[in-house]
Amino acid sequence: MGRRPDRAVIVRRSIQVSCAAGTGFLVLLYGLGQPVAALYALFAPIALGVLSAIPGTGREQASVTLRTLPFGALLVALGTALAASTAAAVAGMLVTGFLLSFAAVAGPRPAGAAPALQLFYILACFPPYAPETLGARLTGLAVGVVLIALCQTLLLPGPPAESYRWRLSGVLETAARAAAEPAHASLTHLRDRGEALRPSHIAPGERPAGAGRRDRALSHAGAATRRMLDHLASLAAVSAPPGTPPVPDPSAAALLDRVASMCAATSTALRTGGRPPPAGPLEEAIRRFQADRDRRAGDPADPGPDTGVQRRQAIVLALAETTWIAVTAVGIAAERRPRGHPPHEFFWYADRSTARLWAHRFAGNMTPRSVWFQNAVRVACGLAAARLVAGSLDLTHGFWVLLAVLTLGRTTAGATWQAVHQAVIGTLAGAVVAGALLLAVGRHQDACAALLVPGMLIAFTLGPLLGTAYAQGLFTLVVSLVFAQIAPTTWRLSEARLVDVVTGSAIGLLCGLLAWPAGARREVHRTMASLLRSCGALIPVTVDTLLPAPDRRPSPPRTWPVQQHLRLAESAYAQFCGEPPANREGVRADWHAVLVVAYTTVLGAQRLPRFEEPLGEVPGTACAWTRRTAAELAADADRIAALLGRARCTAAGRAPLAPPPPHRPALPTVVDLEVWLTGIDSQFTGIERSLSTPRTSFG
Repeated sequence: MGRRPDRAVIVRRSIQVSCAAGTGFLVLLYGLGQPVAALYALFAPIALGVLSAIPGTGREQASVTLRTLPFGALLVALGTALAASTAAAVAGMLVTGFLLSFAAVAGPRPAGAAPALQLFYILACFPPYAPETLGARLTGLAVGVVLIALCQTLLLPGPPAESYRWRLSGVLETAARAAAEPAHASLTHLRDRGEALRPSHIAPGERPAGAGRRDRALSHAGAATRRMLDHLASLAAVSAPPGTPPVPDPSAAALLDRVASMCAATSTALRTGGRPPPAGPLEEAIRRFQADRDRRAGDPADPGPDTGVQRRQAIVLALAETTWIAVTAVGIAAERRPRGHPPHEFFWYADRSTARLWAHRFAGNMTPRSVWFQNAVRVACGLAAARLVAGSLDLTHGFWVLLAVLTLGRTTAGATWQAVHQAVIGTLAGAVVAGALLLAVGRHQDACAALLVPGMLIAFTLGPLLGTAYAQGLFTLVVSLVFAQIAPTTWRLSEARLVDVVTGSAIGLLCGLLAWPAGARREVHRTMASLLRSCGALIPVTVDTLLPAPDRRPSPPRTWPVQQHLRLAESAYAQFCGEPPANREGVRADWHAVLVVAYTTVLGAQRLPRFEEPLGEVPGTACAWTRRTAAELAADADRIAALLGRARCTAAGRAPLAPPPPHRPALPTVVDLEVWLTGIDSQFTGIERSLSTPRTSFG
């Protein structure tokens, strides 16, 4: 589970839901005499405001809420039709449960609304089979959805979160200042600003997590900007300290000025909504810089810069090339329709339709290696089993069984047990109190009506704040007050509630034990190991593209397999970070460092062949060192991946990488490859260092 919302958010949602649900229920029940419509008008706000976690500001939440209305109406109609038979209802629950849970691959907003849509089908698919009430059900659903949307918009809408574009603009502004004065840049500040772009540090509603061209481009620009800050930190580390005269390097200074101006202009465009600058002038500046380096390297009368300056130039070049990627991606995000872009694999999404991009997202996650697929299967099987049991045993208010499965299911068996344990205790206590309450006021509808809204306000505030036990106990009181107004009710309603919750809890726990009980713990190891192997395979291919190969014509490296593994690893890592701390005990691997290695490898494999010319002749020692190092890094990647895949492992330690041999003249392309390879080697060392402490279990 992720962290709970803060108190202000909980109180705001509680007030919104209590007002919307109470108003719709009381008006339809007592004002219009429509008990069926009143029940749906009550549960619609609860489903969308309490069971769901729709991110964003009040207006953004209301927009998502209103967009769920047609889908909710369709699910209510489907559930009403399939309620005629238990088998049909179970089949419908299996299909809708999987599809709605799998919608999490579309981003936080669809994922947030999915539980509410699940509940709409659950409410409608239970007996009695009453197609004549479909109109009343849809009316109540519409009233409830509209009321909660109005409350989200007008009643305590909440402060807006910082948008991703605004944050990206601020980080680019920092990059512009650091590029203008690299010697004065603070390494700590640069790294902190880069961390600000990590998805875990962005509000869920503002993350560019969709599959469309705009979100993909913004996410791409954010990843490139983080790499820019890494390059700027490296540049600051090798730059002359303030007060020390720097080594004259006019070509590098000119390129840095161009980088600073492009970052500043792109930052302004993101902040104001204007058109971002074209990336063409920066690409031309990179070409001129490369041509000047190649000219000096090929001039026998020019001794050229020393090795230190060459390596600084390599960092400047990597910075400029990464800036070009970021600026190009921001330009793609700003376009309303696809345009022609350079046939560069890194921008494969630029000229594809939205439908194709979404199809690619769903197809890429339709695998047992995807945590979204695993979660969808677990939820669908649990809900279908609960519907089968509730229908076969003819349980009173059997939809509570499915509601327990839906609300208590977690991604790990251990977390599910903790939730179930607390829920049973809370429901038992709530049932006792509710039974006493029904004995006292159960026959007095006016008293139940007067207690309903305050009861919801207390339940939806204290429940999330105090935990699952309080949430289930207080919700038991709320539903007892509700059904006491629909029909004459006795204390036996509390007994039925307790039986249903225990039944649903047992089913949810069984599904948690049978379907990927370790959650993302095992999957993050598998996907990260596969990611490292694909990175290792890409390194020698990239080197061979640029080094002389008289017996063959090298083809550009394909980064597509690495990017596919990267997407699966990122989703597994995101879920792993949100699971309970107990599921992460004993895990010492620096997963974020593995992702950084992938970003570094992919960026190098894409930018180096684009901006570097394949070499005709390379000194034998330099060529041998580069190819040997690439092969060693590929072997290291496979070896570390094997370590990550073991149940118990400790790192044996890596042999230090042989230093690059001195060679004159120092060919720019060779130096650039050396900088790229040594950077990957340093990151591999950090990953293996994180494995150096023995662990009790690796999951």
